[in-house]
Amino acid sequence: MPHPPRAQTVDLNQRASHGDAAAALALLEQSMARGHQRIGLLRYLRARCLGAALEGRHHDYAQRVTGKLSEAALACLAQEAQRRHSG
Repeated sequence: MPHPPRAQTVDLNQRASHGDAAAALALLEQSMARGHQRIGLLRYLRARCLGAALEGRHHDYAQRVTGKLSEAALACLAQEAQRRHSG
């Protein structure tokens, strides 16, 4: 599957940062397709905070990623997610 143009990803990020749950979900889907871990988990957390229509496979993905990370890495990610969500 070809990658979406960078401009599309930038647009989705801007929309998600303004509370667009569908954009946040689209970003999560991108990360899942590309095998991202850290950014994928951040995108999962953002989508969840925005009330996106997450499915079981999204939760499974997040659980697989968190299982691979150390406690310290998870703590850093949680802080970053909190900063992004409140910023």
